[in-house]
Parts: sequence; C-alpha cells; structure tokens
Amino acid sequence: MVEASDGTPARSLPVRGREHQLAAVDALLDRAAGGQGGALAVLGGPGLGKTTLLDAAARSADGFRVLRASGSEAESELTYAGLHQLLGGLTERAEYLADGHRQALRAALAPGTAGAGPVPSFALHAAVHALLTAASTEQPTLCYVDAVHDLDEESLATLVFAARRACSVPLAFAFAADAGTSGADRLSELPHLRADPLDDATAEQVLQDHLGPGIPRDVLDSIVELAGGNPLALTELAASVTAEQHSGPAAPPSALPPDSRLCRTVRRRLARLRPDVRLLVLLAALDGRLDRSTISRLRGAARGLDDAVDSGLLSVHGDTVRLSGDLLPGAVVGSMGTGERKRAHRMLARATDPARDRYRWTWHRAATVSTPAPALAHELESVAESLRRSRRYRDAAVAGERAAALTAEGEDRQRRLVSAASDHWANGRPRRARTVLRSTGPFVHDGLACSAATLAGEIELRRGDPSVAAADLLSTARRFASTDSTLAARTLLLAGEASCVAGDNARYCATALDAAHLREAEEGPAVRLVLEHFTAMSATFSGRHTAAAGPLRNVVLLGEAVVDPTAKTLASQAAFTLGDAPVARDMALQAVAGAKATGNLARAPWALVYASMSALLSGQHAQAVSSSMEGLHLAESLGQSNCAIDHLTILAMLAALQGDRETTELRLDNAASAVLERGLGRPGALASWAAACADLADDRPADALEHFRRMTAGRLWHYTPIRVMAIPHFVEAAVRCGHRDSASRALEHFEPWASTTGGLARLALAHRCRALLAEDEGAATEHFAEAIELHRRAGASYDLANTELLFAYRLRRHRRPGQARELLGEAVRIFDDLDAHRLRDRARRELRACGHPVEQPSGHSPGELTPQQAHIAELVAEGATNREIATRLFISHRTVDHHLRNIFARLGIRSRVELATLYR
Repeated sequence: MVEASDGTPARSLPVRGREHQLAAVDALLDRAAGGQGGALAVLGGPGLGKTTLLDAAARSADGFRVLRASGSEAESELTYAGLHQLLGGLTERAEYLADGHRQALRAALAPGTAGAGPVPSFALHAAVHALLTAASTEQPTLCYVDAVHDLDEESLATLVFAARRACSVPLAFAFAADAGTSGADRLSELPHLRADPLDDATAEQVLQDHLGPGIPRDVLDSIVELAGGNPLALTELAASVTAEQHSGPAAPPSALPPDSRLCRTVRRRLARLRPDVRLLVLLAALDGRLDRSTISRLRGAARGLDDAVDSGLLSVHGDTVRLSGDLLPGAVVGSMGTGERKRAHRMLARATDPARDRYRWTWHRAATVSTPAPALAHELESVAESLRRSRRYRDAAVAGERAAALTAEGEDRQRRLVSAASDHWANGRPRRARTVLRSTGPFVHDGLACSAATLAGEIELRRGDPSVAAADLLSTARRFASTDSTLAARTLLLAGEASCVAGDNARYCATALDAAHLREAEEGPAVRLVLEHFTAMSATFSGRHTAAAGPLRNVVLLGEAVVDPTAKTLASQAAFTLGDAPVARDMALQAVAGAKATGNLARAPWALVYASMSALLSGQHAQAVSSSMEGLHLAESLGQSNCAIDHLTILAMLAALQGDRETTELRLDNAASAVLERGLGRPGALASWAAACADLADDRPADALEHFRRMTAGRLWHYTPIRVMAIPHFVEAAVRCGHRDSASRALEHFEPWASTTGGLARLALAHRCRALLAEDEGAATEHFAEAIELHRRAGASYDLANTELLFAYRLRRHRRPGQARELLGEAVRIFDDLDAHRLRDRARRELRACGHPVEQPSGHSPGELTPQQAHIAELVAEGATNREIATRLFISHRTVDHHLRNIFARLGIRSRVELATLYR
C-alpha cells in the first residue's frame, strides 16, 4: 500500500464525502486536456485526505503525463530538492530548450556538472516554465506536488511561478499543503479547495469500507466520536479494532494509538516549535476553553501565544484560545506521553481560579489521578450537578464521566455514567451518550436500569430503527410499570412515538393497552396526560373519531395547564388531530420555547414537526417552511437524524404544494435511503403524498394516483393519519382519472374524521371532495361554495385558491365562464403571493380559456420579498455561496439562481455586494 506524505493511505477504496472537490479536480483536468491549464491547491490539516485527492487526480488523468514531487522534512532545507524530484523524468527534453534555459536548469538541478554555476531566480523560473510547457505540448501534463509545507522554498516559488502561467497550455498543477503553514501561504494566489472533516454519516461509510457492514454499533459510535471526521484517524482506529472488539465482548477503542501515523505526524509538527509555543498548543488540546487570563498565569507560556497563532495551530476567538479547526485534539493529546499530560493538567489546575471556574479547576485536578478517588469523584459529581442546573450540559457530561472513572464498580459509578449519558444526549452528542450507556455493565439497581434503557430507547427512536426502539421501550416499561408508574408512562410515551415514526398503528394500539393498565396505580398529572393521549390517538388510529374527540380535548386542556415541553407537544398533536391549527401551532411553539429556556433542546425538533404541520393545515406555508427549516437544522445539530427526515419530507411536501418539482424531488431523494433503511413509515407516507402533490401541481393526475397507491403498500398503509389527511388530494386525482368509486370509498374515511373533530380547514376539504364527486351541478356548486366559505373562515389561503381553481374548471366546462373568471382572478393572486408559480400559471391558462385577457403577474411590490427570498437574501448577505445556500435549504442551484434574479429585481440592485450592504 502506498502511504501518503500526510499519512493518509492511498487505497483503492471509494473517496467519501469529497464530491465537490473531486468535481473541481476533474474540471481542472478537462480544461487542461483542452489546452487551458491551471492549478488547484488542496489545503487542510493533518490526516484530512489531501493526498487522497491528489491521488484521485492522478488516477483521473487519463492520457496525461504525471510528474510527482512530495515535500520532506529531511529535504526542506535542500535547495531545489523538490524540482529535482518533479523534473527527473524530463532531463532529456531539457536539451531541446534554448541555451539560457538549459544552462539555468543544469545549474540548479546538476550543480556538479561542467558549466554549472549560480543561477538567478527568474532565469530558473523561466526555464522550468519553458520545460513544462514543452513537455505539455507533446502530452498533457499533471504536476502532482504533495506536502508543500515541507518543500524547499526555491522549488515552491518556481512551481507557483509556472502554475500561474499555465492557462494557455495543456498543463495542470495539483498542490497539497497543511493549512496555516508558510507553504499554504505561498499558494494563496492559486485557486484552492478545503479538505474539511467528514460528517458523521460519511465517517460511518468510511468505517464500513474498512471493517465491513457488520461492525457493532458501539464500535462505530466510539470511532466516529474519536475521529472527529478525520479520514486518517478513521482509518487508523479501524485498523486498531481487535477481533474481540469487532465481535462485541471487548470495549471499543477509546483513544488514537500513540504510535499511529497521525499522532507521529502531529508530534513531528509540534517538535519544530519553540518549547513555549508547543506548551500552549498542548494546553489548548487539553482545555477546550483556554483563556488569556489563564495563559497569563502560566509561567513560560504567555510569550508564545502570538507565535502559536502564527503557526496556524491555534486560533483566538475573543478571550478564548483554541486549537485550529484543522487539528484533531485527540491527535495532539495522543502525541504526548502520560507524564507530560499530567504535568500539563497540574499547570492548568494551578493557573485556574476555583472561585471563578470550579469545574475546570476540579476537572484538571482529577485528570492527574488514574486510580479510584472517592472524595474527588464526589466533588466532580457535585460540580456536574451544578453545571446541569446552569444548563451547561457539555461540561456536566465531561465532569460526570470523569467522576465515574474515579469511582469503583457499583451503583455510584453506574449512576454517574447514566447522568453523564443524559447530559451528552441533551448536549446533542447521541453517539457519546450511547457509548457511555454501554460502559455501565449489569445494573445493580432497577431504577437506574430503567432510566438507562429509556434513554437508550429514545436515542434509538431519534436516530436508529424506530421499530427496534418501540420493542425495547415497551419491554422496559413492562418491567418497571409496577414500581414507577411515572417513568413507565414516559417510557410508554416514547414507545408510542416510535410506533408512529415506524408507521405501525397496530403496535401503537398494543402500547396503549399497556398504558391503560397504569390507571390502576395512583395517577399524577403527568401519568394522566399520557393516558389520555394514548386513549385519544389509539381511537384515532382505529378510525373511532367520535371516541377520540373527548380525550383529545382533555389532552389539550392538560397541556395548556403545565409548562413541560413534552406536555405542550402532546397538546399540539391533539389540537392538530382536532383540526385546530392555531392552538396546535401555539402549543408547539410554547414547547420549543420551553425547551430553549431549559437549555435542553432534545425535544424541540419533535415539537417543531407539529408547528410545521399545523401551519400547513392552515395554509400558512411560509411559517411551515420556517419551522421545518429550524427543525431540520436543529435535529441535524443534535444528531436526531430521524427527526431531520420528518422535517425534510414536510419541506418536500411544501415544495410540492408550490409546484416546485425539482426541489420536491431533491428533498425526497435526500430522505429516501434513511426512510428505506430504518423503516420510517411516517415520513415515508408523507414522502409518497408529497410526490403525488407534485404530480397534481404538474397536471399529471395519473402519476399522482400511482404514488397514492404506494401509500397502501407495506408500512405506509399502517400509518393512518397521513393516509387520511391525503384523501382530499387522492379524491382529486381519482376523479380526474375517472376512478369515482375509489374516490367515493376514500371519502367515507375522511368525512367522519373531519366532521367529528370540527376543524374548519378539514370540513372545507370534505365539501370540496363532495363537489368533485357530485354528478348534479346544483349539488356541486353548493359544496364548492361551502368549501370556499369554510376556507376563508379557516384562513387557509392555499386550499382556497386550489378549490377556486377546481371550481372554475368545472364552471368553464359547463359554460359559465363569467363566474369562473371571478374565482380564477383571486386564485392567480393567491398562488402568486405564495410563490406557487406553476399553479398560478395553470390558473392563468384557465383564465385565458375563459376568454379573459391575462396580464403578466405583477408579483410583489418593489422591495418586498417572499419569506423564501428573504431567507436566501440573508444567507447571501452573510457570505454564503449559491452552493452553500442550496445545500442548507435543500433546494437546487437553479432554484437559488432563480430566486436571486427575482431578489435583485425586487430590491433594485445588481450585485451580491449591494445586497450585503442592504442587510448590514
């Protein structure tokens, strides 16, 4: 196996997570092959895969001559050593150059030959440029220059000179350098790419490439957490996994191997620094919030701060000094010996004022101890409790883990580990939470066992297989129902939610039966709320809407009376089921506000699902987009990938209702693999509904009907709420395709729900369905008119416009164009206001068919932006590129371009600079 200079192995495995960089490399080679050469510099920290990208460039360079050079610390002081490597295969061609060029090359690269002497820099630069140009005219040429940070200065200056002049010849340069080094600075004028850490999902793929798909979850979680997205760390940790770890019985790796290539690389880089500078880097690796005041009290360290920052290894943010984002803390710590680490922790403990920061003072003292220390462990646990009350969950988790490490086996250790895992979960580190839970061993106390199992089940629900979570949580609740009804009720609630996410109504109803048994115990308010919720939702899932109505209203009342975010979310779900969109959204937003107030955001993404769905119900699409965008990004930051998929499919639905097929498909494609792999029935059903709505907006009812039929297969069939909510769109598609009987049967399921819950928005949709099915014109007109009135009263503008469009179409077919024109005029305005341009255009075509001259849409007033445009404008003002905006909002680049053109037109500006100025 070939080893890269930064330690990243060059192996015939897929290059993961570098699609953008690989595309840029391919574009460079394509241009060079066509005679328009250029250069790319790949920058990043040790182990981030820079060499992997250069190797990919070399593999892609079909038909190219590839010249290679790699910097070496041992040769960094040897003048022209890099050029000697790179140009060794071109010495014969040098004989055909002009005399001055040939002599300059001989003087530099063969100083011992006859006639060799001192060579002026420009003469050598010109000679190398001439040689590479001549070589490229014979055959397109790629110059592969790795580890630029260790290349001698003269060679680097010469190659940069040539690279800047390669634009008109088939010559390409690919450089790689550690970010923050002088070599990287010398490449600053060339186009450059960043090799950033990989995200967690990509890191998992890399591990599976190395270890196979059967890797145990705790091993996977531990390595992903330790590696911090560093590809070399992932590779080396994977290589360190033993057979016992891979099969399960042994604990997973807990640190990078000290003799790993990454640690050796970092150790070499640190060794070049002055002792005071190196000490600061080590201290920053051990203390993630090192501040200037602490540094000022560290004898022999303060004077090295500026040089440490100049080295690119440290960065300063206000008063805080941190490691550079390119440097993995574990690699720095792994490069230190045990004694050196303990001495550094003692220094930090002495320099920290316990009155100002008791946590850091205690933690650094504890880090010097490696055997059980009951008093110190108790002190750390007390610190963790204080941090938890202050909502500093990250620090509480670290303190709790260290307290457990200093505690002998037994109940105290397990309690501290479970608390630390809970803090990690609240802080958005589910992998670490799960790893800590697995380290507890067999529990000696039932209450702790139940708490740990409930937390593990919740993590599985939010980021794993919800069917597994439902089974585990139900089993846990049954074990402890007789001893702790409150904890059992909370566990059953999570089990029920897991069944909902899986789309398994039958299991939900079985869980509801378990919940009913808790009524035998003395009920507190929390238990009563859960019981009412199960009664209401199980009746809803079974189609017993009359029986559900009373308990649903009780859940809303109970939720309104308390401040708990979970109770507010349950009240929101109940109000949504009743069709009361304003109350549902208000309860959901109160739940989010409550979660933010406590600093524990773990429940907020779930609440935001109902904030979005209630806004969708009332036709407030902009608010729905805002809530689900917040929910999506929050869920991703907390590691709650299943909640992220919920929000992504809601966003797909909103795009579909606007008629934006491209964005709909992009969002559904991003959700598809998770829906399939994890069995996510609820978002899967919503995805099918969204795809059908995109077809309806495109005037393709037959395709829409096919998507609706997919909702009646597999798990999607079992999630009743989405299936019932989709019926109005199904009826529209079925009637337009001539399947009136199917539409009529479906409506029989929707009408009882709409009439029992009493929500105006759903009653309006029921009347619209009746109008579409009516054979008698009088009956159709009556139902359409009632639907329009109810839409207005509910404030559901989108559904109002859609109903007006459908009614107008029928009126025109029955030779009543005058009435149709009045409806279509309003529909055009509403669709335009909602940015539903495809539906607006359909309405305009209908208006034209009615014999009405159609004006071009006036759009919004000058200076007025839609919510989507306003969001894009804010991101542009912050400096985001079109690619970054598209990625963040899950829309296509073309959609971003379209919105930007409209933004510029509406604001009367012509550039991104002007836009940024407006937002300052």
